[in-house]
Amino acid sequence: MSPSATETAPPTSELRERATAILADLTGRPDAAFHPGQYEAIEALVAERRRALVVQRTGWGKSAVYFIAALLRRREGAGPALIVSPLLALMRDQVRAAERAGVRAAAINSANVAEWRDIEQLLDDDAVDVLFVSPERLVNPRFRAEQLPRLVASLGLLVIDEAHCISDWGHDFRPDYRRIRDLIGELGDGVPVLATTATANQRVVDDVAEQLGTGGRDVFTLRGALARDSLRLGVLELGTAHRRLAWLAEHLDTLPGSGIIYCLTVSAAEDAAAFLTKAGHHVLPYTGRTDAAERQAAEEALQANQVKALVATSALGMGFDKPDLGFVVHVGAPSSPVAYYQQVGRAGRATERADVLLLPGIEDRDIWHWFATNAMPTQARADSVLGALTEADRPLSVPALEARVDLRRGPLELLLKVLAVDGAVEYVSGGWVGTGRPWHYDAERYERIAAARVAEQDAMLAYQALDSCRMAFLTRQLDDPHAAPCGRCDVCAGSWYPTDVTVAATSTASEALDRVGVAVPPRALWPTGLDRLGIRADGKNVTGKIAAAEQAEPGRVVARLTDLGWGGPLRELFASDADGRPIDAEVPAELGRACLRVLKAWDWAERPAAVVWVPSAGRPRLVESLATGIASAGRLKLLGPLALNPDAGAGRGASNSAYRVRDLWERFAVPDQLAEELREVRGPVLLVDDLIDSRWTMTVAARLLRRAGADSVLPFALALAG
Repeated sequence: MSPSATETAPPTSELRERATAILADLTGRPDAAFHPGQYEAIEALVAERRRALVVQRTGWGKSAVYFIAALLRRREGAGPALIVSPLLALMRDQVRAAERAGVRAAAINSANVAEWRDIEQLLDDDAVDVLFVSPERLVNPRFRAEQLPRLVASLGLLVIDEAHCISDWGHDFRPDYRRIRDLIGELGDGVPVLATTATANQRVVDDVAEQLGTGGRDVFTLRGALARDSLRLGVLELGTAHRRLAWLAEHLDTLPGSGIIYCLTVSAAEDAAAFLTKAGHHVLPYTGRTDAAERQAAEEALQANQVKALVATSALGMGFDKPDLGFVVHVGAPSSPVAYYQQVGRAGRATERADVLLLPGIEDRDIWHWFATNAMPTQARADSVLGALTEADRPLSVPALEARVDLRRGPLELLLKVLAVDGAVEYVSGGWVGTGRPWHYDAERYERIAAARVAEQDAMLAYQALDSCRMAFLTRQLDDPHAAPCGRCDVCAGSWYPTDVTVAATSTASEALDRVGVAVPPRALWPTGLDRLGIRADGKNVTGKIAAAEQAEPGRVVARLTDLGWGGPLRELFASDADGRPIDAEVPAELGRACLRVLKAWDWAERPAAVVWVPSAGRPRLVESLATGIASAGRLKLLGPLALNPDAGAGRGASNSAYRVRDLWERFAVPDQLAEELREVRGPVLLVDDLIDSRWTMTVAARLLRRAGADSVLPFALALAG
């Protein structure tokens, strides 16, 4: 039985004195004083061993609460604090902050595997005050078997940072975080628990508090005003992407200090970073495509004010801490006011003023829709995964499971996490297994969550059109009872930002975004699992490397659907009607000219001699007009389309590689007449389609053409998805 608070905790006055001394060490200021609520939270944890939820704005000092509480508990003889933190960058900042306060801190995550043994030895020697772990560690079999039981037995404090990730309703829900509820249930009554977040509305607060209160425990909730006095909010409607980039090129240097420019897509961030660099601004890209070492170098450059801005996607979010960040600009709006407030909350934490400007785009809603993914499972997908695990006679790795179910890697991994939290599957040494526990698909719950996401998008649109205080609106979205007009935003005080964009800057940006031509590398390997799906060729299983004599060459598209420039016209072209049917039309003249520019600039080894197109069930006019137009303009021999087997793979909508190849394997054929003409062609064949997504259509079609006698095949399409 854990000792009671009254048996071990120092008197209140002594506790406050000790806590204040640690605060002075943490801040480096002997006159440091607690913000309202900080000491009360520490007292609830240390003196009363309570479970506490702290919802306070970024910069209020939530980390000070748990560092001080952890050190006070250690001085009482308790074990280390375990802090569950969502992002590696956030851990790095927190470890550095802890060490400044004299707190012996360590982290176990995917980025420091080589240090795990050393950290385990420190734990054995009781030489760690605070251990940071990612939520994914709570699923790791080795960590759960070797480290977690020892930690739970001696734990002095459990901290869940960015606790909105626990909640289905949080803007950044993460299934692994739901493991924490089980962990809380394993703790003794004397172990205090702290959950912290800066972005939680009342629904999230209630959800998190319910999970903290496992076992009928009372939860101490401390909720402060979330408005940030330093932030000046504004919205500037400029319409097109090139006008937004032009505004940045002309006015970025007028923004205070250094900051972050957020974009909605990786392509947009890369395009914006390249454009601003060419315009003379010192910026760096920071996206999911940025190498891990380059990300860290970019963070350090911004911390040291060596760059004006990082041009980032949401990959740079909760994990970045720069107290003097001077501005945040969004080129395109996030899909939720809560997510938006979380990102802009990075600015102005230790400055009197920070500027926050949203430059919404006409394409925002299309991008929200395009990237809309539901973190919750569907009945069919969950059943297929559970069925595959039940049928297997051994644990299955994600690649092995991917070959058995029709799900791509990312959605499959997310679904496994959801099912693991619900107890239907678990990860063991060697892979995933089913637990045999019954799993109920809660359709009503998932529908409510999906509806909440739509409501958030509508609220974000309402934010842009406000005629009342923007800060009050955002804090009301977080159900802040202290929400009030700020007197600083562009609605309260008028536009504080320049609104002009010169013709010259607009023209330069337009030319930059008019760039066309994106390389598409060919597939070199067949996906695993084709043998299980009955795919064979020449009496053999299809596996391993794609034969060189059957491969496509590197291809080209005009642009990605997510690009700032041509992405907009392409998304319009690939839109559906009110009933969800593809809109089929001939290639617009402007896009046709862009195609010819791509072909003219293509650095192929040999000019194509003929054109073949991939027959389309949804947009036949579009593809045929594209192929015939290219053949006419380039004076290439028009061989016609591949034959389409409408029954093979039709309507299956396969999403992962193995199932996609299965559906395509017999969908196309080379007609006899085309084969005859193909044998007479001397030179590469240009293979034309409308949209490249997985690249498997081009891979399978190119294989057919190569086997029918084509010297080589050059894939070309209007757009690349993603």
